[in-house]
Amino acid sequence: MAKIWLITSRELSSYFNTWMGYIIVFAALLINGLLFNAFAIGDTPQYSATVLENFFYYSSGIAMVAAIFLAIRLLAEEKQTGTIVLFFTSPITERQIIYGKFASALIIFVILQLISLYLPMLILVQGKISPGHLVAGYLGVILLGASVLAITLFASVVSPNQMIAGIVGSSITVTLLVLWIVANKVDDPFRDLLSYLAIHNLHFSPFSRGIVHTKDMIFYGSLAVFFLESSVRALESRRAQG
Repeated sequence: MAKIWLITSRELSSYFNTWMGYIIVFAALLINGLLFNAFAIGDTPQYSATVLENFFYYSSGIAMVAAIFLAIRLLAEEKQTGTIVLFFTSPITERQIIYGKFASALIIFVILQLISLYLPMLILVQGKISPGHLVAGYLGVILLGASVLAITLFASVVSPNQMIAGIVGSSITVTLLVLWIVANKVDDPFRDLLSYLAIHNLHFSPFSRGIVHTKDMIFYGSLAVFFLESSVRALESRRAQG
């Protein structure tokens, strides 16, 4: 655990010692604010619960994009600069490297979500918010973001540079995102299977409405662990090759 935290703190320092982390957070908050005013609030009167549901719907998209940008550099940058050799020659396991880097990106992602709290709080000016709805919505966004972070971290491990990592991570994420559309075009049992594998539609919608299902939490947790462990295996293979 100490070695994982060592890697996590190293990565956190790299986020805060450069402009990259600040730019990602600023851009995500700016776009979130614009979408909140344009679409969540809109021009017509709405119930507070509907405004909050719309907020989580649009912010989930921004969250996925932010997660991709936060994770593409985690291993691909190490390979570009050659510093990955330091990891391979140190007494640190591949799993400690992967989970340490994932934890750092997840912490930044959670900080981003905490800062964005001021947006739904604006609803209180003319309406009211259910604390349970707020917690459930943010829980869904964080679980969704964690899954995309894990997916893009895997892309960062198998890609030679950050650009390719971004393309691979985005491709996997978009594929999982649109599976629900494909599901509507096929028959059972593939319909149910593809709907279940879709990363957003079936599993995130309850969170945006303030409903927490254990099965959805398990889905996002399993998806994140699957790609994290895939990253570990890919890094072990690369380390064995020298």
